[in-house]
Amino acid sequence: MHMNYKSSSSNLFCQHVAFLCDQMKINSTHVLYFTLSAFLDTGMLSYFFFTIILSLYVLIISSNVLLIAVICVNRTLHEPMFLFLCSLFVNELYGSLGLFPFLLVQILSDVHIIFAPLCLLQIFILYTYGSVEFTNLAVMSYDRYVAICCPLQYNSLMTSRRIAILISIIWLPPLFCVGFTVFLSSSLQLCGNVINKVYCDNHSIIKLACNDPTANNIYELIMAFFTVCVPVSVIVYTYMRILQVCFSGSKQTRQKAVSTCTPHLASIINFSFGVSFEILQSRFNMNTAPGLLRTIFPLYYLTCQPLFNPVLYGLNMSKIRSIPFAYKLWSGW
Repeated sequence: MHMNYKSSSSNLFCQHVAFLCDQMKINSTHVLYFTLSAFLDTGMLSYFFFTIILSLYVLIISSNVLLIAVICVNRTLHEPMFLFLCSLFVNELYGSLGLFPFLLVQILSDVHIIFAPLCLLQIFILYTYGSVEFTNLAVMSYDRYVAICCPLQYNSLMTSRRIAILISIIWLPPLFCVGFTVFLSSSLQLCGNVINKVYCDNHSIIKLACNDPTANNIYELIMAFFTVCVPVSVIVYTYMRILQVCFSGSKQTRQKAVSTCTPHLASIINFSFGVSFEILQSRFNMNTAPGLLRTIFPLYYLTCQPLFNPVLYGLNMSKIRSIPFAYKLWSGW
Protein backbone atom coordinates (compact mmCIF):
# COMPACT_ATOMS: atom_id res chain seq x y z
CA MET A 1 0.00 0.00 0.00
CA HIS A 2 2.87 2.29 0.92
CA MET A 3 4.64 1.39 -2.33
CA ASN A 4 1.51 2.15 -4.34
CA TYR A 5 1.20 5.53 -2.65
CA LYS A 6 4.83 6.35 -3.46
CA SER A 7 4.36 5.20 -7.05
CA SER A 8 1.22 7.26 -7.54
CA SER A 9 2.90 10.32 -5.96
CA SER A 10 5.86 9.89 -8.29
CA ASN A 11 3.57 9.61 -11.29
CA LEU A 12 1.67 12.72 -10.25
CA PHE A 13 4.92 14.62 -9.82
CA CYS A 14 6.17 13.55 -13.28
CA GLN A 15 2.85 14.49 -14.84
CA HIS A 16 3.00 17.88 -13.12
CA VAL A 17 6.55 18.49 -14.38
CA ALA A 18 5.54 17.43 -17.90
CA PHE A 19 2.54 19.75 -17.73
CA LEU A 20 4.75 22.67 -16.64
CA CYS A 21 7.22 21.92 -19.44
CA ASP A 22 4.41 21.85 -21.97
CA GLN A 23 3.11 25.13 -20.62
CA MET A 24 6.58 26.67 -20.88
CA LYS A 25 6.78 25.55 -24.50
CA ILE A 26 3.32 26.88 -25.27
CA ASN A 27 4.12 30.20 -23.62
CA SER A 28 7.52 30.44 -25.32
CA THR A 29 5.82 30.27 -28.71
CA HIS A 30 4.48 33.74 -28.03
CA VAL A 31 7.80 35.47 -27.33
CA LEU A 32 7.04 39.17 -27.06
CA TYR A 33 10.60 40.48 -27.26
CA PHE A 34 14.24 39.44 -27.65
CA THR A 35 17.21 40.62 -25.58
CA LEU A 36 20.30 41.68 -27.55
CA SER A 37 23.08 40.67 -25.18
CA ALA A 38 26.14 41.71 -27.25
CA PHE A 39 25.86 45.41 -26.36
CA LEU A 40 28.64 46.60 -24.07
CA ASP A 41 28.14 48.95 -21.14
CA THR A 42 29.78 52.12 -22.44
CA GLY A 43 28.36 54.56 -19.88
CA MET A 44 28.61 58.18 -20.98
CA LEU A 45 30.51 57.10 -24.11
CA SER A 46 27.18 55.90 -25.52
CA TYR A 47 26.48 59.48 -26.65
CA PHE A 48 29.82 59.56 -28.43
CA PHE A 49 29.08 56.27 -30.25
CA PHE A 50 25.56 57.52 -31.03
CA THR A 51 27.04 60.62 -32.73
CA ILE A 52 29.49 58.52 -34.77
CA ILE A 53 26.79 56.05 -35.91
CA LEU A 54 24.37 58.88 -36.74
CA SER A 55 27.05 60.72 -38.76
CA LEU A 56 27.86 57.51 -40.63
CA TYR A 57 24.18 56.94 -41.40
CA VAL A 58 23.72 60.50 -42.69
CA LEU A 59 26.81 60.09 -44.87
CA ILE A 60 25.49 56.80 -46.30
CA ILE A 61 22.10 58.34 -47.10
CA SER A 62 23.65 61.46 -48.66
CA SER A 63 26.17 59.64 -50.86
CA ASN A 64 23.75 57.01 -52.17
CA VAL A 65 20.90 59.46 -52.76
CA LEU A 66 23.31 61.79 -54.57
CA LEU A 67 24.42 59.10 -57.02
CA ILE A 68 20.86 57.85 -57.56
CA ALA A 69 19.80 61.42 -58.40
CA VAL A 70 22.78 61.93 -60.72
CA ILE A 71 21.98 58.73 -62.65
CA CYS A 72 18.24 59.46 -62.86
CA VAL A 73 18.57 63.12 -63.91
CA ASN A 74 21.30 62.72 -66.55
CA ARG A 75 20.06 60.96 -69.66
CA THR A 76 23.64 60.19 -70.74
CA LEU A 77 23.81 57.75 -67.80
CA HIS A 78 20.68 55.84 -68.82
CA GLU A 79 22.77 52.82 -69.78
CA PRO A 80 22.49 49.25 -68.46
CA MET A 81 25.58 49.49 -66.25
CA PHE A 82 24.38 52.68 -64.52
CA LEU A 83 20.83 51.36 -64.12
CA PHE A 84 22.25 48.32 -62.32
CA LEU A 85 24.40 50.70 -60.25
CA CYS A 86 21.26 52.65 -59.36
CA SER A 87 19.67 49.39 -58.16
CA LEU A 88 22.80 48.73 -56.09
CA PHE A 89 22.63 52.15 -54.42
CA VAL A 90 18.91 51.68 -53.66
CA ASN A 91 19.82 48.40 -51.97
CA GLU A 92 22.47 50.16 -49.86
CA LEU A 93 19.79 52.56 -48.59
CA TYR A 94 17.44 49.64 -47.97
CA GLY A 95 20.02 47.64 -46.01
CA SER A 96 21.14 50.59 -43.89
CA LEU A 97 17.48 51.26 -43.06
CA GLY A 98 17.31 47.80 -41.53
CA LEU A 99 20.26 48.40 -39.21
CA PHE A 100 20.99 52.02 -38.31
CA PRO A 101 17.62 53.19 -36.87
CA PHE A 102 17.49 50.06 -34.66
CA LEU A 103 21.14 50.49 -33.65
CA LEU A 104 20.72 54.17 -32.75
CA VAL A 105 17.77 53.39 -30.49
CA GLN A 106 19.63 50.54 -28.76
CA ILE A 107 22.80 52.56 -28.11
CA LEU A 108 20.93 55.05 -25.90
CA SER A 109 18.75 52.40 -24.21
CA ASP A 110 19.52 51.01 -20.78
CA VAL A 111 17.77 47.72 -21.59
CA HIS A 112 18.61 46.28 -25.01
CA ILE A 113 15.40 44.59 -26.07
CA ILE A 114 13.59 44.48 -29.39
CA PHE A 115 9.98 43.43 -29.89
CA ALA A 116 9.53 40.15 -31.78
CA PRO A 117 7.74 41.60 -34.87
CA LEU A 118 10.47 44.27 -35.23
CA CYS A 119 13.14 41.59 -34.83
CA LEU A 120 11.59 39.53 -37.64
CA LEU A 121 11.30 42.68 -39.76
CA GLN A 122 14.98 43.41 -39.22
CA ILE A 123 15.90 39.86 -40.22
CA PHE A 124 13.82 40.19 -43.39
CA ILE A 125 15.45 43.51 -44.36
CA LEU A 126 19.05 42.47 -43.60
CA TYR A 127 18.78 39.06 -45.28
CA THR A 128 17.13 40.47 -48.40
CA TYR A 129 19.79 43.18 -48.45
CA GLY A 130 22.58 40.58 -48.50
CA SER A 131 20.84 38.42 -51.11
CA VAL A 132 20.01 41.36 -53.38
CA GLU A 133 23.61 42.63 -53.06
CA PHE A 134 25.08 39.36 -54.33
CA THR A 135 22.48 39.06 -57.11
CA ASN A 136 23.03 42.68 -58.16
CA LEU A 137 26.80 42.18 -58.30
CA ALA A 138 26.26 39.01 -60.37
CA VAL A 139 24.06 40.88 -62.88
CA MET A 140 26.66 43.65 -63.09
CA SER A 141 29.37 41.07 -63.80
CA TYR A 142 27.19 39.63 -66.58
CA ASP A 143 26.80 43.14 -68.02
CA ARG A 144 30.59 43.61 -67.97
CA TYR A 145 31.05 40.19 -69.59
CA VAL A 146 28.72 41.12 -72.49
CA ALA A 147 30.35 44.56 -72.88
CA ILE A 148 33.92 43.20 -72.99
CA CYS A 149 33.47 39.78 -74.60
CA CYS A 150 30.65 40.60 -77.03
CA PRO A 151 30.96 44.36 -77.68
CA LEU A 152 29.32 44.26 -81.13
CA GLN A 153 26.23 42.44 -79.78
CA TYR A 154 25.97 44.51 -76.59
CA ASN A 155 23.14 46.81 -77.69
CA SER A 156 21.12 43.96 -79.18
CA LEU A 157 21.57 41.79 -76.08
CA MET A 158 21.07 44.44 -73.38
CA THR A 159 17.67 45.71 -74.49
CA SER A 160 15.24 47.59 -72.24
CA ARG A 161 13.16 44.43 -71.84
CA ARG A 162 16.18 42.38 -70.76
CA ILE A 163 17.29 45.10 -68.32
CA ALA A 164 13.81 45.07 -66.73
CA ILE A 165 13.95 41.26 -66.46
CA LEU A 166 17.43 41.37 -64.87
CA ILE A 167 16.37 44.00 -62.31
CA SER A 168 13.34 41.83 -61.47
CA ILE A 169 15.69 38.87 -60.97
CA ILE A 170 17.83 41.04 -58.67
CA TRP A 171 14.93 41.84 -56.33
CA LEU A 172 12.05 39.35 -56.57
CA PRO A 173 13.68 35.94 -55.83
CA PRO A 174 15.52 37.23 -52.70
CA LEU A 175 12.33 38.86 -51.38
CA PHE A 176 10.40 35.61 -51.86
CA CYS A 177 13.11 33.30 -50.44
CA VAL A 178 13.85 35.44 -47.39
CA GLY A 179 10.15 36.05 -46.78
CA PHE A 180 9.53 32.31 -46.55
CA THR A 181 12.58 31.91 -44.28
CA VAL A 182 11.25 34.52 -41.86
CA PHE A 183 7.80 32.88 -41.98
CA LEU A 184 9.32 29.52 -40.96
CA SER A 185 11.27 31.15 -38.13
CA SER A 186 8.20 33.01 -36.87
CA SER A 187 6.34 29.70 -36.51
CA LEU A 188 9.09 28.09 -34.39
CA GLN A 189 8.42 27.14 -30.77
CA LEU A 190 11.06 29.05 -28.79
CA CYS A 191 12.54 28.26 -25.38
CA GLY A 192 14.48 31.49 -24.91
CA ASN A 193 14.70 35.08 -26.04
CA VAL A 194 18.39 36.06 -25.72
CA ILE A 195 20.29 36.82 -28.93
CA ASN A 196 24.03 37.21 -28.50
CA LYS A 197 24.34 40.00 -31.08
CA VAL A 198 23.66 43.70 -31.52
CA TYR A 199 21.00 42.94 -34.14
CA CYS A 200 18.59 40.10 -34.92
CA ASP A 201 19.60 37.28 -37.20
CA ASN A 202 17.77 34.17 -38.33
CA HIS A 203 20.25 31.55 -37.15
CA SER A 204 20.22 32.95 -33.60
CA ILE A 205 16.44 32.50 -33.48
CA ILE A 206 16.70 28.97 -34.88
CA LYS A 207 19.13 28.09 -32.06
CA LEU A 208 16.46 29.14 -29.53
CA ALA A 209 13.98 26.57 -30.85
CA CYS A 210 12.59 24.04 -28.35
CA ASN A 211 12.25 21.29 -30.94
CA ASP A 212 14.65 20.03 -33.58
CA PRO A 213 14.91 22.85 -36.18
CA THR A 214 16.38 20.62 -38.91
CA ALA A 215 13.78 21.71 -41.48
CA ASN A 216 14.63 25.37 -40.87
CA ASN A 217 18.36 24.71 -41.15
CA ILE A 218 17.91 22.76 -44.39
CA TYR A 219 15.77 25.48 -45.93
CA GLU A 220 18.25 28.16 -44.81
CA LEU A 221 21.04 26.24 -46.57
CA ILE A 222 18.92 25.86 -49.73
CA MET A 223 18.13 29.57 -49.66
CA ALA A 224 21.82 30.40 -49.17
CA PHE A 225 22.66 28.22 -52.19
CA PHE A 226 20.24 30.03 -54.50
CA THR A 227 20.79 33.57 -53.21
CA VAL A 228 24.56 33.43 -52.54
CA CYS A 229 26.23 30.43 -54.23
CA VAL A 230 24.45 30.82 -57.59
CA PRO A 231 25.29 34.57 -57.93
CA VAL A 232 28.88 33.93 -56.84
CA SER A 233 29.16 31.16 -59.47
CA VAL A 234 27.95 33.60 -62.13
CA ILE A 235 30.53 36.16 -60.97
CA VAL A 236 33.39 33.61 -61.08
CA TYR A 237 32.37 32.31 -64.52
CA THR A 238 32.00 35.76 -66.11
CA TYR A 239 35.34 36.96 -64.76
CA MET A 240 37.09 33.83 -65.99
CA ARG A 241 35.76 34.62 -69.47
CA ILE A 242 36.74 38.30 -69.13
CA LEU A 243 40.29 37.28 -68.14
CA GLN A 244 40.51 34.98 -71.18
CA VAL A 245 39.54 37.86 -73.48
CA CYS A 246 41.95 40.23 -71.72
CA PHE A 247 44.93 37.88 -72.13
CA SER A 248 44.17 37.22 -75.79
CA GLY A 249 42.91 40.71 -76.68
CA SER A 250 44.49 44.06 -77.43
CA LYS A 251 45.91 46.60 -75.00
CA GLN A 252 42.78 48.75 -75.44
CA THR A 253 40.56 45.81 -74.42
CA ARG A 254 42.66 45.25 -71.29
CA GLN A 255 42.46 48.94 -70.35
CA LYS A 256 38.68 48.93 -70.80
CA ALA A 257 38.37 45.81 -68.65
CA VAL A 258 40.54 47.25 -65.89
CA SER A 259 38.74 50.63 -65.80
CA THR A 260 35.24 49.13 -65.63
CA CYS A 261 35.90 45.99 -63.60
CA THR A 262 38.18 47.31 -60.84
CA PRO A 263 35.42 49.02 -58.77
CA HIS A 264 33.16 46.01 -59.28
CA LEU A 265 35.82 43.52 -58.16
CA ALA A 266 36.70 45.65 -55.14
CA SER A 267 33.02 45.75 -54.14
CA ILE A 268 32.67 41.97 -54.51
CA ILE A 269 35.80 41.25 -52.44
CA ASN A 270 34.81 43.70 -49.70
CA PHE A 271 31.27 42.35 -49.38
CA SER A 272 32.34 38.68 -49.60
CA PHE A 273 34.87 39.21 -46.80
CA GLY A 274 32.23 40.75 -44.53
CA VAL A 275 29.61 38.08 -45.26
CA SER A 276 32.14 35.24 -44.79
CA PHE A 277 33.06 36.52 -41.34
CA GLU A 278 29.40 36.90 -40.42
CA ILE A 279 28.64 33.29 -41.49
CA LEU A 280 31.60 31.96 -39.50
CA GLN A 281 30.61 34.03 -36.48
CA SER A 282 27.01 32.76 -36.65
CA ARG A 283 27.78 29.09 -37.19
CA PHE A 284 30.69 28.63 -34.78
CA ASN A 285 31.26 29.45 -31.13
CA MET A 286 33.04 32.81 -30.94
CA ASN A 287 32.76 33.30 -27.18
CA THR A 288 36.54 33.15 -26.79
CA ALA A 289 36.97 36.19 -29.07
CA PRO A 290 37.15 39.64 -27.41
CA GLY A 291 33.72 41.20 -26.85
CA LEU A 292 34.58 44.30 -28.87
CA LEU A 293 35.51 42.21 -31.92
CA ARG A 294 32.32 40.13 -31.62
CA THR A 295 30.36 43.38 -31.58
CA ILE A 296 32.12 45.32 -34.37
CA PHE A 297 33.05 42.66 -36.95
CA PRO A 298 29.48 41.42 -37.64
CA LEU A 299 28.58 45.03 -38.45
CA TYR A 300 31.31 45.30 -41.07
CA TYR A 301 29.37 44.21 -44.15
CA LEU A 302 26.29 46.17 -43.05
CA THR A 303 28.10 49.47 -42.44
CA CYS A 304 31.10 49.54 -44.79
CA GLN A 305 29.47 48.33 -48.00
CA PRO A 306 26.74 51.06 -48.12
CA LEU A 307 29.48 53.69 -47.76
CA PHE A 308 32.18 51.89 -49.75
CA ASN A 309 30.15 51.46 -52.96
CA PRO A 310 29.10 55.09 -53.61
CA VAL A 311 32.58 56.39 -52.81
CA LEU A 312 34.20 53.70 -54.98
CA TYR A 313 31.95 54.18 -58.00
CA GLY A 314 31.59 57.94 -57.57
CA LEU A 315 35.34 58.46 -57.67
CA ASN A 316 36.31 55.81 -60.21
CA MET A 317 33.57 55.97 -62.86
CA SER A 318 34.71 58.57 -65.40
CA LYS A 319 31.18 59.22 -66.72
CA ILE A 320 29.97 60.15 -63.23
CA ARG A 321 33.00 62.32 -62.52
CA SER A 322 32.57 64.11 -65.84
CA ILE A 323 29.21 65.56 -64.75
CA PRO A 324 29.92 69.05 -63.27
CA PHE A 325 27.21 68.86 -60.57
CA ALA A 326 28.39 65.49 -59.25
CA TYR A 327 32.06 66.44 -59.51
CA LYS A 328 31.58 69.59 -57.41
CA LEU A 329 29.76 67.69 -54.69
CA TRP A 330 32.34 64.90 -54.55
CA SER A 331 35.17 67.46 -54.49
CA GLY A 332 33.44 69.25 -51.61
CA TRP A 333 33.44 66.00 -49.61
